Amino acid sequence: MLSIDLNADLGETTAGNPVADDAAMLSLVSSANVACGFHAGDPHTIAATVAQAGQENVTIGAHVGYNDAPGFGRRFIDYAPAELADEVLYQIGALSALAAAHGTKVSYVKPHGALYNAIAHHQGQAQAVLDGVRAFGDLPVMLLPGGVAVDLAEQRGMTVIREAFADRGYNPDGTLVSRREPGAVLHSTEEVVARVLQVAATGSVTAVDGSTISVDAQSVCVHGDSPGAVEMTRAIVAKLRSEGIAIRSVA
Repeated sequence: MLSIDLNADLGETTAGNPVADDAAMLSLVSSANVACGFHAGDPHTIAATVAQAGQENVTIGAHVGYNDAPGFGRRFIDYAPAELADEVLYQIGALSALAAAHGTKVSYVKPHGALYNAIAHHQGQAQAVLDGVRAFGDLPVMLLPGGVAVDLAEQRGMTVIREAFADRGYNPDGTLVSRREPGAVLHSTEEVVARVLQVAATGSVTAVDGSTISVDAQSVCVHGDSPGAVEMTRAIVAKLRSEGIAIRSVA
């Protein structure tokens, strides 16, 4: 039976200002990338997200990012490698403590925003992120296929969860279209549903120029902060079920 993991970035409410409908998304996805307080989130709301994820049997991942709340972690920061490694470890540890308090655990790590994009090509930061993860323990890392971080992680014997994006445009080289460029985000529910089905059935995505890219992804990210995200995710879930494709965490 075919299966695919659906993940979403959650726990990003800060000072009472919600970014996504965490409760609704947690009833639909199989994995939650939970903010760790650096790019977004605060301890109380992160704890609430972790608690509900446990109730819904949703796997929890640490969504580690740059220490840049004003920029929502979407601006590149040139870190000293040791400093970045320590900040990654710190974030995983904080989320792990909250998860343990609610009877669950952190099962993987996914970098956020600019950090996620940087480690696809920035060897120093990729190594630092992996150092931070390994300092915590033997956790899988969720990464963009084809990047430097994937190669480094596999060389170190780490488990890599390859990820595709339901609603992001792809360049022909497999990188994501910059959010500053046209075609960066897919807004049509039909397009997004077709993308997820393509990933689950064939392990590929269609780039902005019409070419087909092999991604071999085990997980697909559905952005909870996109307009109409809940309705779009419900449509994805309904289509996968109608096609006999199970929604199951891989972490």
